[in-house]
Amino acid sequence: MIPDASANSQTIAELIGQYLRMVERARSMRTMLAYKNALRAFCELLEKKSLDAERTPADQLTDEPFKKFVEALHDYAPATEQLYLQAVKGFYLYLESEGLGTVSQSRLTLLIRQRARRPGKRLPQFPARDISALLEQIQDIQHLLGTPENPEEALNVRLRAHRDRAFLLTLADTGFRVHEICNLRRGDIDWNEGRTVIIGKGNKQAVVRFTLRSMRAIKDYLAERAALDGASGKQLSALPLFARHDKGAGKKVKPMTPTTGRNIVNERVEQFLGAEMVGRITPHSFRHYFVTSVLQGTGNLAVAQKLARHESIQVTERYTHLTDEELDKAYYEVFEKPEGPP
Repeated sequence: MIPDASANSQTIAELIGQYLRMVERARSMRTMLAYKNALRAFCELLEKKSLDAERTPADQLTDEPFKKFVEALHDYAPATEQLYLQAVKGFYLYLESEGLGTVSQSRLTLLIRQRARRPGKRLPQFPARDISALLEQIQDIQHLLGTPENPEEALNVRLRAHRDRAFLLTLADTGFRVHEICNLRRGDIDWNEGRTVIIGKGNKQAVVRFTLRSMRAIKDYLAERAALDGASGKQLSALPLFARHDKGAGKKVKPMTPTTGRNIVNERVEQFLGAEMVGRITPHSFRHYFVTSVLQGTGNLAVAQKLARHESIQVTERYTHLTDEELDKAYYEVFEKPEGPP
């Protein structure tokens, strides 16, 4: 028999609606939609267990449906399983915070540990040596300039050359995510301190530091862009740090998009490393390169975590396997010794 909600008791469906509105305010729309799909799948499971989310009071929800939901997710991809578990666990915790829950956080964590698949650790893979070779090539601006087809195109070619050099060096030396670097304005940088404050992943404020070479490259680019910026009629501090220089932008100073950033990487990778490397190096590859460089230079996992702005040190630990040069050396000394004379 399906229980009816009393006049003073909210149903599971009503509380799910409130929970999703809270998620929408705190997280991205993409996350909210993913959580919505997770809760829809959870309600479908409840229905199979003769629990109508539209009629069942939320305070009657036990851990039994959660157990079944964990097991049902084994048919999903591992990443989807983890996301859906996070969403439904969050709903249970929301009920607890509203005084309607009967299941504790520790109980939910135990159920996930006992019944969910262990997520595999995906180690970051990127061609570090190729990125180093690319960065070496682009430091000489002449390598990027080429020969414009006509004088009218010469200015844009020069602007793109200086922009692309500054963009790639900054990605490699700061650990910016591509959308973060595209959102920068000229006034965001403290040139004396060599840093900027951004609102990064998870809507959290963070300090990002610049190297001398990245700041020199940015200043060279902005010097080339001075006439364009001056004619914009806008305050210099409000203009994008990295702008589009294509036919669609014309003489306007329009901010780059992440798509533009990916196109820059693809174009320069093909130019200097060959077409076969296009797609193997992305804007995010430079972030991997940055984290690994910090670990190699400091050997300090906590420093790397802070500079990379990783919420969990476990994320940073994924990079340690890429920096253990002593293990590499020992391995090759054992297995790759040149054979002596017979």
